Amino acid sequence: MKKFEVIIIGGGPGGYVAAIKAAQLGLSVGLVEEHKLGGICLNYGCVPTKTLLKTAKLYSDLLKASEFGIDIKRTEDVSINWDNMMDRKDRIVSKLVSGVGQLIKYNKIDLINGHANVIDKNTVKVGSETYNCENLILATGSSSSIPNIPGLSEAFKSGGAIDSTGAISLKERPKTLTILGGGVIAIEFATLYQSLGTQVTLLQRSDRILKVLDRDIQILMKKELDKLGVKIITNVDLKSVEGNMVNYEVEGEKHSLTSDFILVSLGRYPNLKGLEALDIETTRKGVVTNEYMETSMKGVYAIGDMNGKYMLAHVASAEGIVAAEAIAGKKTTINYNKIPSCIYSFPEVGVVGLTEDEAIKQGYRAKTSKFMLTSNAKALAEGESSGFVKIISDETYGEILGVHIVASHATDMIAEAAATMELEGTVHDLAKTVHPHPTLSEIVMEAAHGAVDKPIHAIK
Repeated sequence: MKKFEVIIIGGGPGGYVAAIKAAQLGLSVGLVEEHKLGGICLNYGCVPTKTLLKTAKLYSDLLKASEFGIDIKRTEDVSINWDNMMDRKDRIVSKLVSGVGQLIKYNKIDLINGHANVIDKNTVKVGSETYNCENLILATGSSSSIPNIPGLSEAFKSGGAIDSTGAISLKERPKTLTILGGGVIAIEFATLYQSLGTQVTLLQRSDRILKVLDRDIQILMKKELDKLGVKIITNVDLKSVEGNMVNYEVEGEKHSLTSDFILVSLGRYPNLKGLEALDIETTRKGVVTNEYMETSMKGVYAIGDMNGKYMLAHVASAEGIVAAEAIAGKKTTINYNKIPSCIYSFPEVGVVGLTEDEAIKQGYRAKTSKFMLTSNAKALAEGESSGFVKIISDETYGEILGVHIVASHATDMIAEAAATMELEGTVHDLAKTVHPHPTLSEIVMEAAHGAVDKPIHAIK
């Protein structure tokens, strides 16, 4: 029986990062992966969707080429080569998965292919082999939720309904697509397929999309999706699904909608099956852990989607590092109030910290400052002037409580705000930081100037 100081179950962005960090800290590591290294994020989520979104953005820009002084005689001749687009996506994913494999090999991690059966906290069986460990890190991820809507399970079996994994593997562009949900994944796929020429209808059960984000973002993104052509229907009561037809009600009025596919984007649930042998505390959200990612059972850790904290790849990676360091005797933690999150829509969204409503509810003397992209030279030059940056700060000392960016490169720019918050910087620090001109990043500095009541390129 081979023995490791750490066995990690799951090779996604949490598991493989935890394995690398543990190996770097001098621990012997066994990494169990049943499918492919990289997990859902690399193989079926984050990376392939962003690759496809790049094609969609380029296609959209080509159709608007005349606005930039470029004449295309017949824009109708500009078309998507679906097979080539999908092939490019597969090649990029394959290259990155191969790269992770090389990292595993370089760090002398034992990669064990197969399904892990946990016998107890120190024993894991994979196939006919049994392995022993001193510590166990669980990184089994999550799966798409299929709500108990009459006919939905049958629709999945028949192919009328798909999840996000199915949505990146379609053989051809659908003419119509119905999306159930109004969260981040739903908005990204609505952006992707509408930009590629599919007529997308989004059915949202609540009264607004992106309901966990700042209200100013909800309003602007609704406007941008409307402009793109996405049909958004809110306050929907989903009644049943028949093949590729959705039956629903809005304010008591019955409706039916038929499309080529129904994309179900109604949340995810943690993968806890197969861990019954471990007497660890769980809730509906996932495995309960302390600040070092350790579960209620000493020596057993849970990271990523399965612990129900934040279902984000970069959070899983950060938690993997925390767990590995805890096992090695180096205690570090994560401040979840300073975790950035992103939406790769057109325009992009990047947020970190509290929304305006959350700051007020928590008792802060919240002060907001917003700077619009319409006053930014780079945004105008690039033809990407829809958006803003909104800084929420505490009026007493200028502490940054939250930053919300809607812009073409918001997912990159939000890192500056996250770093400033991690270093406990204030709006005064941001305002004094000289930003290069002309860049989109200047909007952060401009909003900071506004937060200290000294706006430069805006009338307040």
